[in-house]
Amino acid sequence: MLAYTATQMMPEPKCLRSDHPLLSPFGPQPQQISFYAAGSEIYAQGERAVNIYQVEFGAVRAYRLLSDGRRQITAFYLSGEVFGLEADANHHFFAEAITGTNLRLFPRAKLGAISQELFSLTLRAVTRAQEHLLVLGRQTAAERVAAFLLDLADRQGGLEHIEMPMSRTDIGDYLGLTIETVSRVFSKLKDKGIITLPTLRSAEIVNRNALVAMSE
Repeated sequence: MLAYTATQMMPEPKCLRSDHPLLSPFGPQPQQISFYAAGSEIYAQGERAVNIYQVEFGAVRAYRLLSDGRRQITAFYLSGEVFGLEADANHHFFAEAITGTNLRLFPRAKLGAISQELFSLTLRAVTRAQEHLLVLGRQTAAERVAAFLLDLADRQGGLEHIEMPMSRTDIGDYLGLTIETVSRVFSKLKDKGIITLPTLRSAEIVNRNALVAMSE
């Protein structure tokens, strides 16, 4: 794992909105900042859960390895989002940096007085996990990809331009699809004029209503 750490004192933010992308769950106290290079492991399944994490910039994937060796990605975490909260003392998934990623680390030992901000962020993560199960329950690949694109757009401020730091393989492992199927669906959506693909790691939503109709 390639990670660089530092500790800094974060001031209490003023007039902080509930949807502010970066929040300090523990108020104005020292917190560790760690940088992880692309592909670096943040923690492993079964490892003791010492910290919780907030993405300052970059992106993280959480996954499990199935008994047959396949990888199932369970979540992507983007700027401002919190992960690593566990019901017991150990992590139940692996976590890796997708791109160069800065993380804020908060010791679990100081979670006694959980803040409203952290509670709100945790509820959002639970909601996304529930919605992901609904996505996996959809019958067609197009429905899954449409729901995925809309979710990314909502998490990036509702803009039509979507940054996709994850690879097509990551998206397939997240949606339960092959990389060939993911690529084929993206091409079909592009051919129908529903999206454009300016780069391999971005998309532009041209017809949001069509995506919504496909995802429902």
